Amino acid sequence: MPEIAEVARITHFLRQHLVGKRISKAIAADDSNVFGKVGTSGAEFQKAVTGKQVVSAGSQGKYFWITLDSPPHPVMHFGMTGWIHIRSEQTGYTRYIEKTKNDKEEWPPRFWKFQLETDSDPRVEVAFTDARRFGRIRLVHCPGDDIRKHSPLKENGPDPVVDKDVFTEDYLKQKMRNRHVPIKALLLDQAMISGIGNWVGDEIMYHARLHPEQYSDDFSDEDMGKLFKSIMYVCDTAVGHLGDSDKFPEDWLFNHRWGKGEERRCHYSANRVQKKTGKATVPDTKEERQVLDEGSDSKYFEEKAPKKGWSAKRKAVKEEEEEEEAAPEEVAHVKKNTKKPRKGSTTDAEPIGGSSTKTKKSKPAAKPVDPTPDSGRRRSGRLRAKET
Repeated sequence: MPEIAEVARITHFLRQHLVGKRISKAIAADDSNVFGKVGTSGAEFQKAVTGKQVVSAGSQGKYFWITLDSPPHPVMHFGMTGWIHIRSEQTGYTRYIEKTKNDKEEWPPRFWKFQLETDSDPRVEVAFTDARRFGRIRLVHCPGDDIRKHSPLKENGPDPVVDKDVFTEDYLKQKMRNRHVPIKALLLDQAMISGIGNWVGDEIMYHARLHPEQYSDDFSDEDMGKLFKSIMYVCDTAVGHLGDSDKFPEDWLFNHRWGKGEERRCHYSANRVQKKTGKATVPDTKEERQVLDEGSDSKYFEEKAPKKGWSAKRKAVKEEEEEEEAAPEEVAHVKKNTKKPRKGSTTDAEPIGGSSTKTKKSKPAAKPVDPTPDSGRRRSGRLRAKET
């Protein structure tokens, strides 16, 4: 999922190529998820932006927007697979670049949700893509300078890069002391701080030499100070390089984060240097995953009552966290076995990196399939990894 650095990168390109130009043409898909779930439609978006001049572009955490010469203004969130493409410009990395077999740029790119063209010379063409449709594109009706005072931005916490006057060491310490959750879960809570996701959170904890499963209110003042400095260092560095991982320092955990073919959402830590120093820690990772899914209802993560108004604010940013839940860590990636099964045999879906399982009718399976919901079988045909 694009995080604070990737969103800052796209904002940079929008400022560079779109700000100051007039949108002469707009086409938007009528997507009931990307547009519809935030109260608008492709047709409304198309009407709202056509003929408008782009005055500015900005970001807060995982959200970004373009300000037009009159409201409403588009405010966007990438979800898990969203991205902004600018024709003939490499805005992203290899996984975001759409090319044909002849190594030529494909335009419009696949899975586009809107396309924009400017009346400038040369013409600028922009497209928003989202394969999994967890991204959100909404229209905010307010003066351009007041976008952050309206939903959804007002419910989100401060951005550690653009809100340095708000996100201070005292602010972080207060939030940590007032809640009883694993510190990694607190960092990922967009109502507390905007923009931190899995890879940024892991990087922060690694540089602070603190364990992600230790409870937030069980750190010393010294460790809280170390954590604050790590947040600022990692976020400033990542945003400063516009999310270009080739420019990240060699000692970053990011450089060792993914192995060959690794695509699953994972939490990474180095136990040799990240020690648990508190008196109480998370019982186990299964319970940690449960709390990330259930929020403040979990007995493990919310033993202290939150401040008045916190639940409403937390609920308002639930939309962002639903994208995290949409691809749970325990779900294995699968691919279909395209080989034609032999007569008298059946073929199951094959997990990536594994082999298919074929069972002849004449021979019973070694282990009978458990018909209960915990058997790992889902209606979609995907296999869920067995929990230990």
